[in-house]
Amino acid sequence: MGWKNPFKDIANSKPLFLTVYGTVLIGIIFSAIYVFSAVYTPDSAFSWRLSQHAAPSSPNQTLDSSPLRVGGGVMAPTPQPQKLNLNPIWKPPPSDSKMPPLETFRLTKELVQERVKDNVIIATFGNYAFMDFILTWVKHLTDLGVENLLVGAMDTKLLEALYWKGVPVFDMGSHMSTIDVGWGSPTFHKMGREKVILIDSMLPFGYELLMCDTDMVWLKNPLPYLARYPEADVLTSTDQVTPTVSDDRLDIWQQVGGAYNIGIFHWRPTESSKKLAKEWKEMLLSDDKIWDQNGFNDLVHRQLGPSVDDESGLVYAYDGSLKLGLLPASIFCSGHTYFVQGMYQQLRLEAYAVHTTFQYAGTEGKRHRLREAMVFYDPPEYYDSPGGFLAFKPSIPKSLLLDGEHNLETHFKLVNYQMKQIRNALSIALVLNRTLVMPPLWCRLDRLWFPHPGVLIGSMTRQPFICPLDHVFEVNTMLKALPEEEFGPGINIREYSFLDNPLMPSKVKDSWLNVQLCQQGSENCRSNITNTNGVLRLPRHSNEETLKAVFAPLTDVKVIQFSSMQDAFEGFTDKASNRFRMTEEKFKRRVKRYVGIWCCVDSHTPGHIYYDMYWDEKPDWKPLPPQKPEDDHPHW
Repeated sequence: MGWKNPFKDIANSKPLFLTVYGTVLIGIIFSAIYVFSAVYTPDSAFSWRLSQHAAPSSPNQTLDSSPLRVGGGVMAPTPQPQKLNLNPIWKPPPSDSKMPPLETFRLTKELVQERVKDNVIIATFGNYAFMDFILTWVKHLTDLGVENLLVGAMDTKLLEALYWKGVPVFDMGSHMSTIDVGWGSPTFHKMGREKVILIDSMLPFGYELLMCDTDMVWLKNPLPYLARYPEADVLTSTDQVTPTVSDDRLDIWQQVGGAYNIGIFHWRPTESSKKLAKEWKEMLLSDDKIWDQNGFNDLVHRQLGPSVDDESGLVYAYDGSLKLGLLPASIFCSGHTYFVQGMYQQLRLEAYAVHTTFQYAGTEGKRHRLREAMVFYDPPEYYDSPGGFLAFKPSIPKSLLLDGEHNLETHFKLVNYQMKQIRNALSIALVLNRTLVMPPLWCRLDRLWFPHPGVLIGSMTRQPFICPLDHVFEVNTMLKALPEEEFGPGINIREYSFLDNPLMPSKVKDSWLNVQLCQQGSENCRSNITNTNGVLRLPRHSNEETLKAVFAPLTDVKVIQFSSMQDAFEGFTDKASNRFRMTEEKFKRRVKRYVGIWCCVDSHTPGHIYYDMYWDEKPDWKPLPPQKPEDDHPHW
């Protein structure tokens, strides 16, 4: 017997059954319409604003249809409503449009929902002083295809600037200053409290929160890694400087001695994490002397252990129910494991992130380190200085790098040798009005805040190593505008990797002149000609007058690279003239302030040793810490 046609049966039935069938059918249709409208809700009032931001989202962005994750027998938080497709970042509003009212940018669940994907939101915050850091942070994420992000603006100047650049932004209502507040200042601590308040405010929205400081960058999409640990309530980075694992597993919590660093950490909206955030906030608001990171560490260490299981690497912490994981310091890098040790490279791993900790020159030092690593985004004009650039190949004897023990004496001999060449280069850059590309700086010993044997025991620091510029030089002073009447004209610098940066325009790279030093009076040592290979031969011990005469016709050349700075500069103009004395004195006054300290020797207080830019003018100079309190000052 074949299948009967149900609609034919209905037609042949009595009117009462027709009515029943019709009612049921209409009910099904209306139910389907209701369900469809519940899933595909119209955009909120805030969506029109964000729709004018950023890069087109991929067509495969859909609602999270994965099953609810189950951890420890407890159902994970239910995924909250989110948009089917995220609005593009970097797409600015129309130039003829007006700035929406401030209340439009108030932090609400609906605002966050506009940027959520797979129930995750990534957030950072800051004031206008960190605008370039924030743009770098956003650019790295969008280049990785990650757009479920939001930036909290602590002042209206930043909020407006990000809005007009097409970056998703919300108002934190902080009304902070727009200037750099400085690490450790009262305003700095206020920023830390704002972070905790923000976490406590966002977790009840029901979304996973990856909270980041602005002085870090993402090098690889972290979301798949974080998803490997669905039971974790909190995953945090640390200041661990010795490896506990050699692969990409979580660090072994029993072996981590460094502080848990709150510059990168991931929160799931569980009851345990919300309880921690609430208590952390209340702790900081009740005592303004507590540093936010110390408060976090105190709370999670209230109870630490046992392990959640034998495999995940998670540990019970805080109140005994919070599941905590420690992100591996080898790939969620600190300023030490990335810039000094290169731990991820030695372990043949891919770094997910770098946070500019363990550095010594404030915000300028952080920016310079990221530039050295070629992961900071500068505007085009940074790569094309009006006066052009001066570079040189450092000349270092193998004996200074490798011979003998790695100790204070050999470290300072190596650094001082390079320092003298850099001093010559700064002089020539001043004479030619060019921006100096600093050379890579080699060190034998690490620099820290406390006594150590040269490198940290158990770390992967190699000796010698290319050390960050701020290990020796006061980068913040070098980049600061000092009064010309006292210090003479400023000398701009660039990082050692500058000429290798892919962002360098071809018009700069293609305008290049090599300078070969030669012995005055020798054959072909004539500075008024270049050979067919674009090499200019310049006599050693040239003075200011000679340099200006030789290079005056070459101002259109973008990059001039010396083969060496050893004996390249004799000095400023005629030593008998008053102008010489003024120029020389101001230059010395300036560059003496460019060098910092090495730290620290053991069994002596203070334990630091001052570098001296003019060490070679003091025959009895030795690398010793200050012997008396009155000696504890820089050499200027």
